[in-house]
Formats: sequence, C-alpha cells, structure tokens
Amino acid sequence: MRVLLIKTSSMGDIIHTLPALTDAKNAITNIQFDWVVEETFAELPAWHPAVAKVIPVALRRFKKHIISNPGKIHHEWQLFLKQLRMNDYDLVLDAQGLVKSSLLACFAKGIRAGLDFRSARESLASFIYQRKYRVNFYQHAIVRMRSLFSLALDYPLPNTFPEVGIQVQTHHTQTAIMNKSSTPYLVFLHGTTWNTKEWPEFYWIELAELAIKAGYHIKISGGHPHEVARAYRIASSRAWVEVIPSLSISEMAILLSNAQGAIAVDTGFGHLAAAINVPTVSLYGATHPGYTGAIGKRSVHLTSSFPCAPCFSHHCSYRPSIIPAKPACYSMIPPMRVLLAIMQLIKA
Repeated sequence: MRVLLIKTSSMGDIIHTLPALTDAKNAITNIQFDWVVEETFAELPAWHPAVAKVIPVALRRFKKHIISNPGKIHHEWQLFLKQLRMNDYDLVLDAQGLVKSSLLACFAKGIRAGLDFRSARESLASFIYQRKYRVNFYQHAIVRMRSLFSLALDYPLPNTFPEVGIQVQTHHTQTAIMNKSSTPYLVFLHGTTWNTKEWPEFYWIELAELAIKAGYHIKISGGHPHEVARAYRIASSRAWVEVIPSLSISEMAILLSNAQGAIAVDTGFGHLAAAINVPTVSLYGATHPGYTGAIGKRSVHLTSSFPCAPCFSHHCSYRPSIIPAKPACYSMIPPMRVLLAIMQLIKA
C-alpha cells in the first residue's frame, strides 16, 4: 500500500505526525509513505523507516520570490508537480488541514482524504477531500494525528505511548563523530518564533552559571542573526559555554543525541530533543503544552502559573512593569527551578 502524506510544516507539526506513521507501519506491514514537506524540513521525514520518498516543496520561498524571479519559480513548480504525479497512490492524505495543503493534494493521483469541516484547522480545506474524518480538535496534536491515520487507513487506534520511531545516528555517522564530546554538556535551545515564547536572556545567563557550577559545559547555537547575537551574550566571559555555528536539522539532532540534556523554549528543536529521548525540559509561558507540547519518554514541561498565562499572544501586554522578567509569566519559571528539573531527569 502506498500513501502520499501532505504535512509541509512546521518542525513541531512534522514531529507530532511521526508516531502516526509508526502506528500505521505496525498495523499495515506493507505500507509505504511518500511525504510532501517544506524543503527546510526535508531531512526529518527521511529518518522514519515507513517513508519511502520525500518530496520537498518550497511554498514559503515561492511566495517570497514569485515577483522577483517568476521564471525560476515556475520551473521549480513544474519539477515539483512532476515528482508529485509520478505515482498512483492508494490514498492522498492531507494531515495539514489547510487550504494550501488541500490544493496540493489535488495535483496528486489518488483518493484525497483529510479532516472534516469541524476538525480541520482551515475548515474550507475539507471541501477538497473525497474522504473526510472527524477528529476532536481540542486535544494534543499527536493524538489528533494518530486518530486521523487510524480512521483513514482503517486500523484500531493504539492505546500506547507515542513512538516517534526515527533513526538519526544511522543516517549521519560522520556528523555524530564530529560532535562527540567527552565532557558532559547541556544544550540550550533559546530561539523561537514569538517574542512571548522567549525565556528572558538574563535567566539563560543565570542558568548557564548554575549549570557550570553543577559540572556541565553548555553548547548553544542560533539560526537568525539576533539569536546568534544572544548566544554570544549568554556565552560572554564564560569559558564553559560554547557557541556552535548555525546547524542543520541533522547536525542539531546529533549534537542533542550526545548531550546530557536540553533546555528548550517552545521551539522545533525542543520537540526534536524530546522525540529522540534526550532528557528535555521545555518552558511554557504564553503557550501551553496541552495541545502542542514536546512529547518524549524523558521530557517534562514547566508551565507558568502566572494569572494571564497562557495568553497565546505574540505580544506581552502585562502591566505594571515591576516584574523584571519579560514576558512577565516567566517569572514563575526561574533558573534554579529549571536546573533542578533537568538534573532530576538526567539522574532518572
């Protein structure tokens, strides 16, 4: 059985879909998935043994450059469509639930399936599907994906802990050797997409000092220039804090897999750390782990009990400003609490 899966982004959403592939592979031994995914995240699906082919798409880049370079965009789009139409699929499953992802399904050969009007993130997407399935929207994304796959592929929903099932080391042994370290280290995952998800910088500095006193080295990286600048400020004059150049997803996976533990805000690499069973402490202020939190057998969430948390807002509007932590909700998650949590995970 061959299924085309459409789940283009983001990193956290992709990782949340992986346990559903594990369920499907366990239930239907001959099943294979081809996966349509944003080019930025194309490394991730290939790590799962149920994925036969990854079909990268560059919707974000197309949107950005459609005016400045239409000829190149048209050429790349035609190449993408050629890959998409190469096989006849038993099922084309849109697990994204957006209008743009449902339209991608229209270009593939196979019966289109997805979430129904009440279940999809964008309800209009459901009009594109030929088979529609109702899944409770108000539950964790992993449960939603496992439920959707079980309904669409007709097997009983397993009542087991979600198994991500990815194999990182076997695909990138050279990178693994390059990043091995004999000194125990923690990885700080401080970069994220919203300002309100960012743990205060002076907390990271204090946590680094506490962790160094506890006998750990720190490795920290960044993607965007402002994240790199923050990484260097955190590392400033601290001999045991190492700033790592911007890493690919594969390189970060290896860096994490060799770490004693990771501390993360609500970010894609935090989901990755938890998924590969690195002891991971995830910090939640403006958001809440109940719907999209990092899940792993060695992962814990620290959530704020601040009166207005979680606000799910991109901007902190809390006043007055007498609380030094910004966003204010993170005042309930101080560095010592985080250090104790990661040390308990490592010890366990």
